[in-house]
Amino acid sequence: MMTTTNSITPAAQATLDRLNTPSKLTGQAQTLDQADFLKLLTTQLSQQDPLEPQDNQAMIAQMAQFSALSAQTASGATLEEISTKLDRLISAQEAALRPRT
Repeated sequence: MMTTTNSITPAAQATLDRLNTPSKLTGQAQTLDQADFLKLLTTQLSQQDPLEPQDNQAMIAQMAQFSALSAQTASGATLEEISTKLDRLISAQEAALRPRT
């Protein structure tokens, strides 16, 4: 089995190390989930004037916003999974490239 060695400058190695550092998502704000939305919706419906109910368009707009939020939350979770898998792949690749003593 033939092993090869690559000569990398310290600056290039520093750049590679920085790029291969596992990523972490930061600054995540608290979000409302489906249970919170249902609580808000039922409270809103119970508090509205029965003689002047909320406009159907406003209700549909709120539901559309919640659907968009739900999709965005799912996308965030998917991106977090992808980030974790990429971090593992990078770690495995680095381990495979390290010279064995």
